[in-house]
Amino acid sequence: MSLSGSSRPKATNLEQIWDDLKEGIQQIYLKQNMPKPRYMQLYTHVYNYCTNVQNPSSNNKIPKKKQPNSGGAQLVGSELYKRLKDFLNNYLNNLLRSGADFMDESVLTFYTQQWEGYKFSSKVLHGICAYLNRHWIRRECGEGRKDVYEIYNLALVTWRDVLFKGLDTRVTYAVLELIRRERNGDTINTSLISGVIDSYVHLGINEEDTRTTGPNLSVYRKQFESIFLQDTEQYYTAESEAFLAHNPVTEYMKKAEIRLNEERRRVFVYLHESTQIELARKCEQVLIKKHLETLYGEFRHLLGDDKDEDLGRMYNLVSRVPDGLVTLKQLLEQHIHTQGLNVIEKCGEAAINDPKMYVTTMLGVHRKYYALVVSAFSNDNGFVAALDKACGRFVNANSVTKAAGNSSKSPELLARYCDSLLKKSAKNPEEAELEDILNSIMIIFKYVEDKDVFQKFYSKMLAKRLVQQNSASDDAEATIISKLREMCGYEYTNKLQRMFQDMNVSKDLNDKFKKHVSSQENGEVDFSIQVLSSGAWPFQQSPIFTLPPELERCLQRFTTFYNAQHSGRKLHWLYQLSKGELVTNCFKNRYTLQASTHQMAVLLMYNSEDSYTVEQIQEHTQINMDILQQVLSILIKIRLLISNPTIVENFPLTSVIHLYKEYKNKKLRVNINVPMKTEQKLEQQQTHKYIEEDRKLLVQACIVRIMKMRKVMKHQNLLTEVLTQLSARFKPGIPVIKKCIDILIEKEYLERVEGEKDTYSYLA
Repeated sequence: MSLSGSSRPKATNLEQIWDDLKEGIQQIYLKQNMPKPRYMQLYTHVYNYCTNVQNPSSNNKIPKKKQPNSGGAQLVGSELYKRLKDFLNNYLNNLLRSGADFMDESVLTFYTQQWEGYKFSSKVLHGICAYLNRHWIRRECGEGRKDVYEIYNLALVTWRDVLFKGLDTRVTYAVLELIRRERNGDTINTSLISGVIDSYVHLGINEEDTRTTGPNLSVYRKQFESIFLQDTEQYYTAESEAFLAHNPVTEYMKKAEIRLNEERRRVFVYLHESTQIELARKCEQVLIKKHLETLYGEFRHLLGDDKDEDLGRMYNLVSRVPDGLVTLKQLLEQHIHTQGLNVIEKCGEAAINDPKMYVTTMLGVHRKYYALVVSAFSNDNGFVAALDKACGRFVNANSVTKAAGNSSKSPELLARYCDSLLKKSAKNPEEAELEDILNSIMIIFKYVEDKDVFQKFYSKMLAKRLVQQNSASDDAEATIISKLREMCGYEYTNKLQRMFQDMNVSKDLNDKFKKHVSSQENGEVDFSIQVLSSGAWPFQQSPIFTLPPELERCLQRFTTFYNAQHSGRKLHWLYQLSKGELVTNCFKNRYTLQASTHQMAVLLMYNSEDSYTVEQIQEHTQINMDILQQVLSILIKIRLLISNPTIVENFPLTSVIHLYKEYKNKKLRVNINVPMKTEQKLEQQQTHKYIEEDRKLLVQACIVRIMKMRKVMKHQNLLTEVLTQLSARFKPGIPVIKKCIDILIEKEYLERVEGEKDTYSYLA
């Protein structure tokens, strides 16, 4: 057959071209080799036929009367389209009859092989009918025809209506059987499944709009995915229940993890990617959600046995279930709280008087479970919050706080531990180690509710360290103040920073005073002072006390000097914080005694006489009797003085106290300035008293600040706002807030709104 020349007219009648066109199409679907000229000949048949009809010849008689929807190209296009459809229908019916007896894997082999060939052949046919697609079919679709498709889509629809409907049940269940075998450990031919899935995906034609491109997955979801998910649920329900009945939960978690990974890989290898979400959800529901109670029960045991790896595996599994982690967080919080209470209780009463033991015990609990949260729970914010909440609970309420009778024992002991670290000692840690310890202390400080208690005790201890020049490291002091300021704000550390400023000012003042003294005359006593701002330092004025004449002269000299430097200022001397050195000339050896001012006052009396009664000592020094008893007790216990009758405490006024001239000590420099129990106990009581007073003022200031801004406020709303604003410093009790409201009403800062009992109004 020649394609060139003009000896033969173009074949334009359908009957003229159909036999040759049909033969060519059969050749395509039988997968016979087709040279390019033959392909072009088939394309030309379709093209010539369609284009010729638009210019009708004598062989194509068209009625002259115009009829609706009956253009020449449409009529001929319709006939050609119908014959192509009939051809595909006949071809697939013959194919269906040839595969009627196949079952199981053989039906999959038949189906996938035929599908691949059919899909390729249909694409070739689509190319041959390109002109028909572009004109007649596009026009029909544009006019709303729902039963007209482009040729490739027509081939897919015909496959779906003929071969697919005849084999879909057998094919689907054969695929499910293969998947079941693979889950049981058999090796399968996955290409068979991927071929079937490819077919199911491509058969999803959008029949509402035939011009849209790409499948809509309707066939895949209805004929395979829904059945596959149901089969998956049944399979894993049976397997999980059977496995748990004969294996520990830890092994089940490993099994579930493996199964979930297998299903993810299965989607990647041969299922459509859209199945991933639903398949994962179904597997998680069956393998995890149905067994949550069992997993929660095991979680408690794993925490108790410190099985971090298994805990991490459980976290990864349960996190897949919506809200599944909520119970795990609660269980973790309960466990940490219980562990914290138990380890503190094991310390016993020793922890009350051993700040280091108390703080390091709590840090040990936090360190252990923080490592668990990071490693097993991926530092999940919810688990970090559970850790914080549990630590906050046992830090503020435990056996030690219960024995002490108040919740503020924790901040007090924390402050004392800081003091022991920052005070000069032979056991002071290295600088790098101290930095780590201070960072750890701030962790516990974060959980302390009564931060004002810590501030009060810490400021008192810092003040003593500075006054007694007993601080181990200025850098460490600055570091912890910086950390406190970062956590609680500038106001919290304002007074602490002012203490350091006063120490620097005092240093300069001392230098000036020494120059002043040396320019006049050589003083008998080496005298140095520290001038402290009364508003920044937590010290109270000394009780009545008569200074020894030797010290009185120094005091007067400095007072005169200071008044000359600063007019209008008044000095209040803190004798209880002062100290000095005495050099002895009355013993066999010459000793230097480091003593408190009260001790110096008593010992200097023995320059005149060798013995005094307790009453005489008290009259001469004017020291409070309780303090004097403590002073004498210390001096007698170290054998500087002896009493008659021989007792070491609770001296009657008539007891005679002698200087013990046989005093001996291996050291020539002896520190006799040891803290007195009465002072320590009184100081602790006063500190708590000041804390309560400060809290009332803070609550009142907070109420006024809120009411000034809001003007009118309900009682309950005011309580809530006060609690919120003060929570960073301490947690005030409701009765305290109510009492402060009453005080402010009496002071006419607030008033109750008439006719409304629970509403307050601010008075400007």
